Amino acid sequence: MPNANRPTGLSPVRSLDSPWMGQANVYSIAGDCNSAVAIGDPVKSSGTASSDGYAGITLAAAGETIRGVVVGLGRSPTVMANWANLDTTVRAAQASGPVWYALVVDDPDAIFEIQAATMAATDVGANADLVAGANNGFVSGYTLSGTAASATAQCRILGLVNRPDNEFGAYAKMLVKINEHELTSTTGV
Repeated sequence: MPNANRPTGLSPVRSLDSPWMGQANVYSIAGDCNSAVAIGDPVKSSGTASSDGYAGITLAAAGETIRGVVVGLGRSPTVMANWANLDTTVRAAQASGPVWYALVVDDPDAIFEIQAATMAATDVGANADLVAGANNGFVSGYTLSGTAASATAQCRILGLVNRPDNEFGAYAKMLVKINEHELTSTTGV
């Protein structure tokens, strides 16, 4: 049975040595961030902070070092919700507007599930970059590149997600660890 083509970005599933327990940290998204941000998107540090002291983030593009993955969005750092629309799971791109906040899984040992363009058993252990895709209005459209190599890339491919609706080939759901992570690099923003 072929795999379904339903990208959802990166979803945390566990840590290297334990289940994922929902740990995440609050970051800010500047009011003039001109990129839409969705749950499941990889982000990087923006080099700024909000007026209330939360470090800033913006989307990470292919090949860039990643700070973490968005798992929650909101208009307040204490409540991840948009009071104007409680169904909102995407912060729209805007030239100006209020600061938003994001819960970000920034643990360098977190393992994520992500849909790949195509993967084979021989790709396990290799590295691959992320590919930006448009969100569907609810979750990220990011996927894993089908080009796996030994050269440095954003993610290390750990294996296939083991479940009946998933197999190697097109749109395989893979387990990855962020390889190029800001918290394991000695280079600043």
